[in-house]
Amino acid sequence: MPEKILIVDDDIDSLKLIGLMLQRQGYTIIPAQSGAQALALAESEQPVLMLLDVMMPDMDGYEVCRRMRRNPQLAHIPIMMFTAKTLVDDKVAGFEAGADDYLTKPTHPAELASRIKLVLERARRQQAAPATRRGRVYALLAARNGVGATTVGINLGISLIQLEHPAILAELRPGFGSAGLQLGFNRSTALAALRSKPVGEITTRLVEGALLTHASRLRVLLASHDPRDAGGDLSPDHAEAVVRALAGLGEHLIVDLGAGLGPATERVIALADEIIVVLEPVRVTLVMTQALLRSLETLGVDRDHVNLVTVNRTQPALASPSSTVQSLLGQEVLATIAPAPELAFQAAENSTPMVMLQSEGTVAEQFRHLAQQLAAKEPPTSGVG
Repeated sequence: MPEKILIVDDDIDSLKLIGLMLQRQGYTIIPAQSGAQALALAESEQPVLMLLDVMMPDMDGYEVCRRMRRNPQLAHIPIMMFTAKTLVDDKVAGFEAGADDYLTKPTHPAELASRIKLVLERARRQQAAPATRRGRVYALLAARNGVGATTVGINLGISLIQLEHPAILAELRPGFGSAGLQLGFNRSTALAALRSKPVGEITTRLVEGALLTHASRLRVLLASHDPRDAGGDLSPDHAEAVVRALAGLGEHLIVDLGAGLGPATERVIALADEIIVVLEPVRVTLVMTQALLRSLETLGVDRDHVNLVTVNRTQPALASPSSTVQSLLGQEVLATIAPAPELAFQAAENSTPMVMLQSEGTVAEQFRHLAQQLAAKEPPTSGVG
């Protein structure tokens, strides 16, 4: 039986056009021209998805979305807002109301069909999985600022996806977010919006709605790069709530914690399955890595779940060899990323991750190998419960 999609729009021409587009994709269309009618049809027809306009006279799309999420009989239905409202604030309002996706008009029929399939596939995974499911959580730490930990997180996440392991990258670094800049996103206020919410309101649905999806299929929770946001620390309770919500999506979750340890960072480390420490094999960074590893030991972190990743950004002759790094730190290096300054420059200039810019190159192969090793590890019993 064809899947039913409820289309809500007060413009009859839009209803007909969108309906025709989706009928050609094999869906059964249920039209509604008002918010009240949409809620009634959602309850009686139980569609697989609601395609919802925002601007309607009796009840706007945000209110329809909020009422759907408060109704136990309707809360499970995925909602995609499809509207001419293109401002960032409009999108944020849509996600905060409970939308699963937000697409602006006009759009190409192929993009609409693709986004609908993505939302439906995600909904099916969530409904099919056990209620207690959780994804593998990786706490990503930089031995010091400037070693490229965020770049490692992005390319590792995409490499996991290329190996058929869905992945999410979450920046828990208020005021120091850079993943959005590297991936070409203009909006990077998701963490700030979540930080302003009471901890009890931070649900899996709310946090998932704040994610952006890159062309690689990597989903990201972005922190602002506005230095004014750095003044307000992320509380440990907020950090834990966000990580638990994201882990509930059942994907590999890479949590970018930046450099240094603090209450929120330590809380996330306690929830993580694996710790990834990114360092540069030069004297100053190695000394700082020693101190970081000692601090992790005092937190009760098992060395078997600490993974060292060296990023070589200088000529190989100037960097300490892996044998020296391992001897000094008393631990094996899980992966070494070769120096590729020209590739890194092109990736930054084009907002295209290195593993996508040269998918068959040495760096891409090294990240795939790292992803394979991490995905193959057995999670400890002390991760997110």
